[in-house]
Amino acid sequence: MRQIKHWQDPLSGALGLWLLAAPWVLGFAQSTTPTANSTLVGMALMATALGATFVPRAWEEWTEVALGVWLVISPWVLGFEGLLNAKMNDIVVGIAVLVLALWVLATDKDYTHWGAAAH
Repeated sequence: MRQIKHWQDPLSGALGLWLLAAPWVLGFAQSTTPTANSTLVGMALMATALGATFVPRAWEEWTEVALGVWLVISPWVLGFEGLLNAKMNDIVVGIAVLVLALWVLATDKDYTHWGAAAH
């Protein structure tokens, strides 16, 4: 069996799974917009993290960065900033996804060349 290159990727996948369950666990499933957002981003995050776990590439981490940024700003962009549970969940999970993906990008020697090439 192949060893996982980045422990952060399965954790990001678990956060994607959490996003799928969060509307029902946190009680905002009756609100269509945050539920759809949580479900779609959760599925995208799980797929990206699964790919990054088994076939690691830098673009998958950058996709996770984009998903994390989207989660942080989505309550305001989609207009559900008044739903505290949904908003806080997206912000906290978004920050966690961002930290995990940026951590991999900053520490994996195979991915750090993009910064050096710009200089």
